[in-house]
Amino acid sequence: MPRNLKEEVVFTAIMAGLMVLVMTGYNVAMAQGLSSGLVMEILKGYPLGLIVAIILDLLIVGPIAKGLAFKYIINDYMKRNTVLIGITISVLMVLGMVTLMSFFGITVEGKLAQGHILATYGHTWIFNLIVALPLQLIIVGPIARGVLGKMQSAAARKAEAEEIVEEEV
Repeated sequence: MPRNLKEEVVFTAIMAGLMVLVMTGYNVAMAQGLSSGLVMEILKGYPLGLIVAIILDLLIVGPIAKGLAFKYIINDYMKRNTVLIGITISVLMVLGMVTLMSFFGITVEGKLAQGHILATYGHTWIFNLIVALPLQLIIVGPIARGVLGKMQSAAARKAEAEEIVEEEV
């Protein structure tokens, strides 16, 4: 878990950056097939999707997911195993982000103006969840947590070195 603002920003940037990139590619491929313009369509949709995802993650989904997890799900046993806390929060984050980003996606694509809004949203939501959950738990989450762990280790080593220098003075 991030311990300060810098760690939170880096962690969120990696997590959102990778998730939005893969999910944008997946959704473009689902909508248009594997065409020759696939890469350009992904790159065209990526910046706005990333900005929206980061805002939703930091301001809405993250606080709600963490609040629900610590209030209703995480128990004393889970508190002894930080991996379980990470998985719990990751699952809740994916559920929240898929819920909001699926709506964002069909809005941007103009599919809200068409009929069958609930069917379109339900189809989009379930197909996004099927990809996003394993992507988060198996690939993106471990990458982001690995980078965060290296940052925290480096910060701890730096603090320890500074403490030794202060003791010598």
